[in-house]
Amino acid sequence: MQINATLINLYHVCKRQMWLHAHGIRMEHNSEVVAEGKLIGETTYQDRSQKYTELQIGKIKIDYYDNKNKVIHEVKKSNKAEYAHIAQVKFYKYVLLQHGIEGASAILEYPKLRQRHVVEWEKGDESVVQSWMMEIQKLIAQENCPPLEKKNICRSCSYYDFCFSGE
Repeated sequence: MQINATLINLYHVCKRQMWLHAHGIRMEHNSEVVAEGKLIGETTYQDRSQKYTELQIGKIKIDYYDNKNKVIHEVKKSNKAEYAHIAQVKFYKYVLLQHGIEGASAILEYPKLRQRHVVEWEKGDESVVQSWMMEIQKLIAQENCPPLEKKNICRSCSYYDFCFSGE
């Protein structure tokens, strides 16, 4: 399976959710939180699609890429899983580097919070991203779903009923 940005993000949020998603068990369609996030992404910056392009490299899709200035713009609903968001845009930068696009930068945008964060590419990030990808491949290849890890974020997760129905 090809690693994509969703798997990178989920790997940093919940390995169980990542495994389920990778195996085609999707619950996002039941989630108001996911729906709200999509709505924010689609309606907050309405002129965005005119200013920036969607960049697709293989199965990797960057929704908003400023081709002229080489800037990835990633819009998120909340900063609760900010490390996962940072990992996601670092993965995008890694993919760009692998395809000869050097010097790209990234901005995480949280419109509800009126915050923007520049994500820097640091020395050693290439090997870090590669290690995430190898670990994700290993986890996905496992026959069984990783065990439940109870986290604060679980209450708003689209997989909540799946994970906690037997308790």
